[in-house]
Amino acid sequence: MPLLPTLSRRAMGMASGRWFMLPLVLAAFLLSGCAGPDPKQYAAQKPTLDLKAYFNGEIKGWGMVQNRIGQVDRRFVVTIKASWSGNEGVLDESFVWSDGEQQRRIWKLKAIGPNRYIGTAEDVEGQAIGEISGNALRWRYTLRVPFRGSTINLDFDDWMFLIDDQVMLNRATFSKWGIRAGEVILSFSK
Repeated sequence: MPLLPTLSRRAMGMASGRWFMLPLVLAAFLLSGCAGPDPKQYAAQKPTLDLKAYFNGEIKGWGMVQNRIGQVDRRFVVTIKASWSGNEGVLDESFVWSDGEQQRRIWKLKAIGPNRYIGTAEDVEGQAIGEISGNALRWRYTLRVPFRGSTINLDFDDWMFLIDDQVMLNRATFSKWGIRAGEVILSFSK
């Protein structure tokens, strides 16, 4: 015998109508979460970000990872050694986490047009796509993250804002299956 409540035909019709609408409402909600600011809205903001100029030499960063309810899970300090040769750059990132873990990520960047970049790293699925406008840079990428003895892929929507020639602020939200899972807040100093 099925473990379903007994409902009249009328109640079944209303219930099935509600259940039919739930996926549509959920899909609309998730898709609206994908829409966000367009980098072009920052076109007039100063100072204008020159990626090659800012990420050149040694840069320090301090940040934290927050879970989906806003609790700080981990903190970190990152040192970046950056260099460029023509339109290709390397960002060698060394992380020291608050729990003592050390991690390294090497980004290889390439300018592919005016204010457009692609980036790759060993733990990035495919390519990161970057767009600069005014003082803002938006990166979108999928990162493989260690999780319970394996890895999971998280989608990052990563925004950087140049405050002055020394300071850049970074806020990256990450999600799984379109559902926001947390964010990374980071401050860079040159």
